[in-house]
Amino acid sequence: MSASSSQKLQKIEDSGDDSSDSGILNERILVLIFQFLKWDIHALCQTASVNRRLRALAKRLLWRELCLYRAPRMVSTLTEGARNSRMIGGWQSLAKLLFFCGGCESTANFEVSHSHPGHFVKSARFSKTSGQSFLLKKCRGDVLYVSDPCEHPTSGKEDDIGIYRGVFREFMKSRTREFLIGRQVDFDARLRCPYCAARVWSMTEARLIPRKSAARRLGSNDDALEYFVCLHGHLHGTCWLAHLSSDDEEGEEDVNRDENSSESPTAADDG
Repeated sequence: MSASSSQKLQKIEDSGDDSSDSGILNERILVLIFQFLKWDIHALCQTASVNRRLRALAKRLLWRELCLYRAPRMVSTLTEGARNSRMIGGWQSLAKLLFFCGGCESTANFEVSHSHPGHFVKSARFSKTSGQSFLLKKCRGDVLYVSDPCEHPTSGKEDDIGIYRGVFREFMKSRTREFLIGRQVDFDARLRCPYCAARVWSMTEARLIPRKSAARRLGSNDDALEYFVCLHGHLHGTCWLAHLSSDDEEGEEDVNRDENSSESPTAADDG
C-alpha cells in the first residue's frame, strides 16, 4: 500500500460520521479489501498506523484474520483448547513472528562480529515436527512450531548465520515453562522478545537445549547455536550454519510432504 493510499484511508475516515460502521471502519469492507489483497502484511501494517481506531480494529480483528488466512492449520493447532481461541501474546505478535526475521546481536553465549537487523521475509516454513528437535525428551509433550533458519551471509571465512523463530502452544501449561520456573532460571538482563517485547529466558543458561537434535535440524554444529523463549512462548535463536556438501543437499527432505508443517506467507494452505 502506497503513501497516497494511506492518505486516502485517513481522508475517508475523517469524512465519515461518528458511527463505528462508517467509511473504511466498516469491518466487512475492510475484510473484503484484505481478502482481495491476499492479506498483504505491508498493507495491514500501514492501515493499522493510520490512526488509533484503525489500529484498535486491526488488533481486535484483522491480525487474527491474517494469521488464519496465511497459516490456518498452524493457528488451529495453536488455539486448540484455548478459551475463545485467544492467542497468548496477541495476534499481532504471532503475525509478526510469521512474517518477520528478528535479526540477531551478540549474546553471552553466541558472539557475532556485527549485529544483523530484523527484516520481513518473503516466505517461511514452520513445522511442529522440527519443533520436537528443540525440546528435551522430558518436554516432548509440548507443541512447538519452529521455522527453518533465515540465512544471513557473513564476510570473511565465517559460516553463515541462521536466524530462526518459533512459538509454543499453551506455553503457560507447558513442561518447558515448568522446568524454567522449577530451576529458578533468571530472565536475561538485556534481551527482550523481538515479537512481543516480553522478557526472555536463555535456554542455554537453563540447560534445556537438546544440542544434537537441534543442531541436526538446523544444519549446524552442536556448540554453535542458542535460543531464547519469552513469557508468551515465542522462541528466537541463532546458529552458525555448516556448509553443505552435494551429498547433504541430495538428502534434504521434501518440505511439501511434512504434514506437520506450515508455510507462510506465500501459501494459503499449510500442507
